[in-house]
Amino acid sequence: VQLQASGGGLVQAGGYLRLSCAASGLTFRNYNMGWFRQIPGKEREFLGRITRSGITFYADFVKGRFTIFRDNAKNTVYLQMNSLEPEDTAVYFCAAGSILTAYESWGQGTLVTVSS
Repeated sequence: VQLQASGGGLVQAGGYLRLSCAASGLTFRNYNMGWFRQIPGKEREFLGRITRSGITFYADFVKGRFTIFRDNAKNTVYLQMNSLEPEDTAVYFCAAGSILTAYESWGQGTLVTVSS
């Protein structure tokens, strides 16, 4: 299984980015997909997930700013991030799981830097 995250970069505060996570080596439509991030010096934190049936769930601190959606035809899950803040600077990871809230495959991460 390979998960390739992309779309990170440098953005000004208040801006937006869309991250992509392309999956291969698995039957994508059968997997729940999650997004996480890790701020330097801190533990990895959960951002949200989308189930195989398309139901989304978000951490409270991203509700209303971040949106997760998937395109099963492209084996890709997306993280749309709006109203970005410097505190959102982190490495963002996608993950795949066959059981809700348990993820067995992880991408390599993509760096998002939000300047003030």
